[in-house]
Amino acid sequence: MEVFNDKNCSWLNNLGPRKNFKTLKNNTYNCDWLIVGAGYTGLSAARKLAQLHSNKKIIIVDAQLAGEGASARNSGYLVDTTLNDGFTSNKDIENYKKKSDIYSLGINAVKRFIGEHQVECEWNECGKYFVSSKEFDKKILINFSKTLSKLNFNHIFLGNKELKQRLGTSFYNVGLYTHGGILLNPAKLVRSMIDILPKNVELYENSCLLNWIKEKDIIICDFKLGKIKSKKIIFATNGFLKSLGIKIRYNFPITLTASMTRSLNDEEFKSIGEPEEWGVLPVRPMGATVRMTKDRRILIRNTAEVYNPYHMPQSELNKRSFKQRIGIKKRFPGLPDDIIESSWSGIVSRTRNSSQIFEKIDDNIFVAGCYNGSGIGVGTLFGEQIAIKASNENTSEIETIEARNKPTWLPPDPFLTLGVRARLIYESFRAKSEI
Repeated sequence: MEVFNDKNCSWLNNLGPRKNFKTLKNNTYNCDWLIVGAGYTGLSAARKLAQLHSNKKIIIVDAQLAGEGASARNSGYLVDTTLNDGFTSNKDIENYKKKSDIYSLGINAVKRFIGEHQVECEWNECGKYFVSSKEFDKKILINFSKTLSKLNFNHIFLGNKELKQRLGTSFYNVGLYTHGGILLNPAKLVRSMIDILPKNVELYENSCLLNWIKEKDIIICDFKLGKIKSKKIIFATNGFLKSLGIKIRYNFPITLTASMTRSLNDEEFKSIGEPEEWGVLPVRPMGATVRMTKDRRILIRNTAEVYNPYHMPQSELNKRSFKQRIGIKKRFPGLPDDIIESSWSGIVSRTRNSSQIFEKIDDNIFVAGCYNGSGIGVGTLFGEQIAIKASNENTSEIETIEARNKPTWLPPDPFLTLGVRARLIYESFRAKSEI
């Protein structure tokens, strides 16, 4: 499971590189707890385990640099509500409530972490917009509004004039603004989780797990360099769970690409009305996610595909970056053609019914992941709570998590891949005007 990420992500590049990280050597390491995956989930699990077991040895490993996978590469939305997750009809109101309850717990988990450790991650409780350029998509938003109203989520409808005033673009004609939800800098958040790891946690990076096996009560993991033997293990690799043989009939990876502009200069910013920071999500599943950041950058994500999750060559990334340049020009035709500063790829994990994975799969083997694009809050929450569950304890949060609908079974390949590709092509065609 060797991952080769591009080095183009603006969130990460603006922070600068980390130094003095450790990799596994040609040795055998022993520990009480092993966590595979050092993103939001794995880092949160390590932090919680260290609190619960201060005298135990905890190791966390990642195939790349910690936090530099999907955790730092996403669009920075900490969501309280979602539209494109299959749970918006009135008949599914209870299922939608279960999911929104998990989102709420996730927001609280991140907020608690930020407060305890005085983290600066550009936190902004500015809400978010669900938008479309097509007037007839208002019927989708009307149905969504009924669900939000039943669950007491504050929201308002907006037309072209109001959206232009708030967003600085006349591209969108219908929108629904929800008051909940937070925008933040995902790289700053995950970097802070690395910086405050407790002393009884050892972090090894650029250490690729090749295979693992359970022998009696010990899990033996072979890495590209070295071997780790652990009494208990937590898998927190999200989009790479399937590649490690974890819940292979219940999750699959999707590759996303995004681009970010340089900061707009004063003249450019004034030309679009000097809007405050905002984030929009598409009404149609394959439409574009777009953000205006605090430092006047525009981020756009308008591709999702079945692709090799381990590596996207620069030549392929350039093709997707061109598509994102078109998306920006559609919304802001007065901005320069060469305004994009960087483009990058990242992996999300999906399930058939948009539920998450959170469970004990053997006496000392646990897994949490598959956040369907909502990994900041839910990943942080699930990391903390899977550590508690693995410690044979219970919480009200675990009860809420386990009350959700469980992920449903997926067909084997090639049927799965063919089906997912067909669905993505279909949704892309339906949303072509929104890209």
